[in-house]
Amino acid sequence: MNKGELHALLGPNGAGKTTIIHMLSTLLKPDEGTAFIGGMDVVKNAKDVRKRISLTGQFAALDEGLSGLQNLMLIAKLHGYSNKQARLIAHELIQSFDLLDAKNRMVVNYSGGMRRRLDIAASIVRQPDLIFLDEPTTGLDPQSRIQVWEVIRMLLKMNTTVLLTTQYLEEADQLADRITVIDKGAIIAEGTPNQLKTSIGKKTLSIRTRHCEYKRIRGILARQHALNVFQDEDPLVFRIPVTQSRLANDVIHTLLKNDISIEGFTLDEPSLDEVFLALTDATYGEAKK
Repeated sequence: MNKGELHALLGPNGAGKTTIIHMLSTLLKPDEGTAFIGGMDVVKNAKDVRKRISLTGQFAALDEGLSGLQNLMLIAKLHGYSNKQARLIAHELIQSFDLLDAKNRMVVNYSGGMRRRLDIAASIVRQPDLIFLDEPTTGLDPQSRIQVWEVIRMLLKMNTTVLLTTQYLEEADQLADRITVIDKGAIIAEGTPNQLKTSIGKKTLSIRTRHCEYKRIRGILARQHALNVFQDEDPLVFRIPVTQSRLANDVIHTLLKNDISIEGFTLDEPSLDEVFLALTDATYGEAKK
């Protein structure tokens, strides 16, 4: 990872994302292998590594009986700052994270999005070289997620390196400089969002059929064009990654020739959804067989 970039870690539930975060942040010793942060071994130099990193987990680590400002001041004091310095740092962070109107409100009365912003602010009281964000927007409404995205972009502008785990593919697409996809504890793909999208096809053909014929469509295109088919949440919509636009035309003709009734189609850029599904061998409606 390069300084000031965001690296996203993607994978299905149980793939090992949080375990990796815990090992890199020195909370868990790896069974084997080595990992280095800033040239330091995370096991042999754990104490020094902790001075350079910060971790925001899936649940906000805040004192609900204190106000937002008091939480930040407390953490600053724990880092060794004087009362005056702690108050100054806390006020700067409250303003930067758009929490000024709620600075004296008890955290128990904060919304989910406000808690996450305050939690991330608490993680950078002493600005780390690297911050781990483990699914920071899980459970938030769309507006709160976007607010947290803006906070993450602010961290990157501060030249802080970010390792992000997320279950939202759109989030990785919006924020990540590079992405690593893991499954069952192993890396199965890595690259920029565009590189990963290109790896499964330059375009995605989306078709809407009159009848739900997923198994038949999948079989026809696998035999005649060696293509994958992904069923959307809408059972009548199928997405097919294609290497070139000309192939999309061949697919349409093949399906019509096999009496598949097509009501409409579009040809778009591939999304991380297709990448994730192709790499982890899954479909929206049914496991790929």
